[in-house]
Amino acid sequence: MSALLSLLLDNPTVLGVGAAIVVALGWGLRQRLAGERAERTRQAAAEAAARDIASQIQNDIGALPPAAARKELKSWARD
Repeated sequence: MSALLSLLLDNPTVLGVGAAIVVALGWGLRQRLAGERAERTRQAAAEAAARDIASQIQNDIGALPPAAARKELKSWARD
């Protein structure tokens, strides 16, 4: 067993291939994490925009007199 291990660790080609595999796996993991981070940032921006729109709608509804609000809401209700 130690002879096989010695053969593998002393061979520069095997070491080079092993190093290339480790580097490729590390790069792939880094790219995956960067993509995840970018997607979370994009979703956070979309949620913030949706909260702003919801807040504007609440402010608009709150500014209406009760009779006008009921009239507006009747257009959304089923008959």
